Amino acid sequence: MTTPLWCLLGFAAWALFLTFLLLVVRSSQVLSGKKKSNEFPSGLQHGSDAEWRLNRAQINTLEYLPLFGALVCVGALAGLSHSTFETASLAALVGRVGQSTTHLISTSVMAVNVRVTFFGVQLIAWTAMAVILVRAYA
Repeated sequence: MTTPLWCLLGFAAWALFLTFLLLVVRSSQVLSGKKKSNEFPSGLQHGSDAEWRLNRAQINTLEYLPLFGALVCVGALAGLSHSTFETASLAALVGRVGQSTTHLISTSVMAVNVRVTFFGVQLIAWTAMAVILVRAYA
């Protein structure tokens, strides 16, 4: 398996991990009687700040999984072998884990700046991957 495909698998595994954490948090609240199963409104802040940050980190990860997946899959299907594409896929995965982790830890000004930086790393990596694909097959 290629590095970009491993990174895509890592990205998906990260999304699963965040989803599992959210399930554990919510299930424990329901099973302990603190909340009813219908008291987690979609799109509206609920629960503690930490729980809401986990919710947002999980949703945000899922939002960008298809974009990263499309880039990696196109590269794989086209048989692309390019070291910069591989490096960019690693940077995208590190950027995603870093962004989510920072989001889980804090919403301080410094943490938000770090989180935006990690998002910037991902955006640059995805753009580089797209440019490499276009240049290789245009």
